[in-house]
Amino acid sequence: MDTILLEEMGMRIFERRKQLRMTQEELAEAAGITPQTVSTAELGKKAMRPENIIRVCSALEISTDFLLMGKVAMEDRNLLLEKVSQLSPQHYRYLEEIIENYIAAVGIAHR
Repeated sequence: MDTILLEEMGMRIFERRKQLRMTQEELAEAAGITPQTVSTAELGKKAMRPENIIRVCSALEISTDFLLMGKVAMEDRNLLLEKVSQLSPQHYRYLEEIIENYIAAVGIAHR
């Protein structure tokens, strides 16, 4: 597997793990793999077996499309939509404001 691809995948694992405030050990336990496997994957040093990719994605609540290619898949969007749908109307409006401010801060044009 291409070294750059492995490094990019490793960075996505690392960033999502940090976002979820998980340690490498916690991710390893949740995914049923060793901490060493998590470490080498995050560093982009060694490719994971397909079954481990699926386990890591499940533990991190991301799609394999996102992990492998960095693309936000419909599965990822559906997970986010599910979380948003659980918000109260007041919290929904707060989230909407946060998103609008974020979009303005990073300079994304409205579509």
